[in-house]
Amino acid sequence: MRQVIQAAAATFALDQVSKVLVVHVLDLYSRQEIAVLAPWLNFRMAWNRGINFGLLSSSEDLGRWALIALALAIAGWVWLWVRRERHSRIVQLSAGLLIGGAMGNVIDRLIYGAVADFLNMSVPGFDNPYSFNVADIAIFAGAFGLVLFTGREKTP
Repeated sequence: MRQVIQAAAATFALDQVSKVLVVHVLDLYSRQEIAVLAPWLNFRMAWNRGINFGLLSSSEDLGRWALIALALAIAGWVWLWVRRERHSRIVQLSAGLLIGGAMGNVIDRLIYGAVADFLNMSVPGFDNPYSFNVADIAIFAGAFGLVLFTGREKTP
């Protein structure tokens, strides 16, 4: 379980530090866009009130609290599930990534009312309109790891 806690804490910290640095220190909040390695990587400010790509987006407080409750329920379920049995290190790492990422986005919803997304990747000739953050990457990687590696080996 220590590996789950460490992965979750590191993911949460990396997510929150990256948001403070980019949104506040680099002032992306006011600037709205910073070309880093255009067009491949840009910082583009987006306040996501929904889930991925703005799905289930709502300006109502009820939607915000429902998404907070959903993230907490999923993270709690993953935590209880991974505690119940012995799992491989990769499964524990995956669980920690998912939990840490979910908690990072929950904190954003509590503080800002929306998730701070700022990473934008495009290619020449195609401008991707969507932004994401470190927590989103961790949630995706964690969920993918849980699906891919659960049940393969049960030894930590």
